[in-house]
Amino acid sequence: APEFTPPMPLLEGIAASAFARGHSCAQQSATVANPVPGANPDLLPHFLVEPEDVYIVKNKPVLLVCKAVPATQIFFKCNGEWVRQVDHVIERSTDGSSGWPWGSGLPTMEVRINVSRQQVEKVFGLEEYWCQCVAWSSSGTTKSQKAYIRIAYLRKNFEQEPLAKEVSLEQGIVLPCRPPEGIPPAEVEWLRNEDLVDPSLDPNVYITREHSLVVRQARLADTANYTCVAKNIVARRRSASAAVIVYVDGSWSPWSKWSACGLDCTHWRSRECSDPAPHNGGEECQGADLDTRNCTTDLCVHTASGPEDVALYVGLIAVAVCLVLLLLVLILVYCRKKEGLDSDVADSSILTSGFQPVSIKPSKADNPHLLTIQPDLSTTTTTYQGSLCPRQDGPSPKFQLTNGHLLSPLGGGRHTLHHSSPTSEAEEFVSRLSTQNYFRSLPRGTSNMTYGTFNFLGGRLMIPNTGISLLIPPDAIPRGKIYEIYLTLHKPEDVRLPLAGCQTLLSPIVSCGPPGVLLTRPVILAMDHCGEPSPDSWSLRLKKQSCEGSWEDVLHLGEEAPSHLYYCQLEASACYVFTEQLGRFALVGEALSVAAAKRLKLLLFAPVACTSLEYNIRVYCLHDTHDALKEVVQLEKQLGGQLIQEPRVLHFKDSYHNLRLSIHDVPSSLWQSKLLVSYQEIPFYHIWNGTQQYLHCTFTLERVSPSTSDLACKLWVWQVEGDGQSFNINFNITKDTRFAELLALESEGGVPALVGPSAFKIPFLIRQKIISSLDPPCNRGADWRTLAQKLHLDSHLSFFASKPSPTAMILNLWEARHFPNGNLSQLAAAVAGLGQPDAGLFTVSEAEC
Repeated sequence: APEFTPPMPLLEGIAASAFARGHSCAQQSATVANPVPGANPDLLPHFLVEPEDVYIVKNKPVLLVCKAVPATQIFFKCNGEWVRQVDHVIERSTDGSSGWPWGSGLPTMEVRINVSRQQVEKVFGLEEYWCQCVAWSSSGTTKSQKAYIRIAYLRKNFEQEPLAKEVSLEQGIVLPCRPPEGIPPAEVEWLRNEDLVDPSLDPNVYITREHSLVVRQARLADTANYTCVAKNIVARRRSASAAVIVYVDGSWSPWSKWSACGLDCTHWRSRECSDPAPHNGGEECQGADLDTRNCTTDLCVHTASGPEDVALYVGLIAVAVCLVLLLLVLILVYCRKKEGLDSDVADSSILTSGFQPVSIKPSKADNPHLLTIQPDLSTTTTTYQGSLCPRQDGPSPKFQLTNGHLLSPLGGGRHTLHHSSPTSEAEEFVSRLSTQNYFRSLPRGTSNMTYGTFNFLGGRLMIPNTGISLLIPPDAIPRGKIYEIYLTLHKPEDVRLPLAGCQTLLSPIVSCGPPGVLLTRPVILAMDHCGEPSPDSWSLRLKKQSCEGSWEDVLHLGEEAPSHLYYCQLEASACYVFTEQLGRFALVGEALSVAAAKRLKLLLFAPVACTSLEYNIRVYCLHDTHDALKEVVQLEKQLGGQLIQEPRVLHFKDSYHNLRLSIHDVPSSLWQSKLLVSYQEIPFYHIWNGTQQYLHCTFTLERVSPSTSDLACKLWVWQVEGDGQSFNINFNITKDTRFAELLALESEGGVPALVGPSAFKIPFLIRQKIISSLDPPCNRGADWRTLAQKLHLDSHLSFFASKPSPTAMILNLWEARHFPNGNLSQLAAAVAGLGQPDAGLFTVSEAEC
């Protein structure tokens, strides 16, 4: 039933006009009158304004207007459906014109409706969206012309762009251009060095119907960058610029007259490559520009060199001697300076070699590997010369550093270190904690969970192949305390994370705990995200689940308070969260404009072995994070699938447009597609909310013969009016495995749990020495602030300054970002660069490393 039914007195007029539902295909586009039998035909409604064809630009609704006289009712009908009465805006008046044949004082009506983009997008198939209004009077009905509403768009990519050319003078030039697909079709104009090309002002240039730019005869002035510009009511697109170079080959001028006969009995003549001269890379003239010959057959007497020639030779020799002496002086000065720098270079070897220990004792001949021996951690005292921040007064001071109790063992020298998560230990750990409130919602499996036992020495937890880790710095756990800490990755469907408005989940949901434990230093939680960070496009927030189960915004990125309990270092594909309170976290983004985009990873899988005529290609559209990739790879291993194309990244924008997938160019002689539609579609909100896993579409193909094994086709994935990717599939379904190695999951630094010094790249004593030297303010600027600038962390200076040890925060963040493959030599070079050239640098013995 329609949403609107016209008033009962008018139903007869509708019946008379044969305006039955579903009869829209047989309607006329022009105005049609249907009088009531016996009524005055002059009083039929006459349209003063009829709806006209219109385009929807972006998301703005369009207005359709009808006005008729005489008219007692006017209603719109769109695609065979009556528009609801509440959606009409009606204005009634009385016609005051006496020019009509029926006189003045007749009722006049004007009706307006708005048509939104969503209404038009709901119509699929070949039929276009149209609207028509119907006006009633006592004499019958009149239908207006149909107005077609089309969604205007302009694709980004040109179907053909102009190419650079090099042409000779007076040669013809043709620059092709096929604009992007668009509705309405794009108009094309050409730019020459950003100036509009106007054929009406230059008869040597014209533009063809196919939008190609033609220059009849190339001139030097036609050397320029040419750009094809396509535009319609939606957008304006520019092609890549094509550089056109008009070159001129050089040609000789006429020979000059012969010169007078010289003392050597010869004379000469010359010519120049200037008729014309070569331009824009044209070829130079071939041949000699000087011609000499004997000018007489008589005996010529050659005179000796005059005094001018002798003076010239003597001057040249004197200049050469001076240059040799100057070169010798420069070499001597350079050698002396180099000798003065040798000691400084030697002293800096500890830092430039990546903090490798430098022995203060001579090596024994029978033990060349002395520096690799495990240290004796008994009490020793070492004197360190100099500082990274030398004082202004007097020589560099010496200070004592005792390492006897830095690595003191716990409980009589023994404590348990969990370096892996065997099934038995995991089950015991889960059962031990399952009775406590904070562990009730944790998964009982161990594939996405890791744990370990930690003390004040700190350590690291990591869930392999997910990009998720937890760094526990030294002294984050109070001395005398031992904590069992876990790290868990949750599936979105297992945890309810309410999202409001335009919010979307950008990271995995991660738990670290147990909550409520006392920490004296922030730990660092690292996890991937799939957002394209931009302060103009995104408002990013860190959410944490409270003990009551509700989610709270604990951090608004970009508005962090220096003394806050939480802080975040956001990078292109990962974020590092400083927190002094363990719990459940997630990164959520709210789009501020349609330019906000999420990275989607596109993966194509197909069966490793095909035993039937049917062959399925599965196209996954995942968040571009390691954890999502890991889940799909494990799922496809269970399904017996293999990767058949290299993964691609697609930027999915907050434009409310769906994601479409289609397959093309399937050889009909070998394969048949079993799809009944031209494309498949994933709704926008299924992708944007980020809570649905394994989003994919399946394309089912059927082999004509069981012997068919080669498959060649194209597969397109694109967002409507957005970014897109195309895959050229060409492989043998029975034996092609060339893409199998692309998704081989690499081990991320070994075991999931590391405890104590083995969890850190920077040796403990070197770390302590850097902290003690860079934490105090230095009047020469060689302190932790300069280190932050060298590591490109100077935007976080206020946060580092709010902590008891800013240098420790910087080194902790470096550890979280670069483990296990960090380049320690680069960090060493950054630290070494803070000292002055005459300052002594740190050295340590092998017993301290």
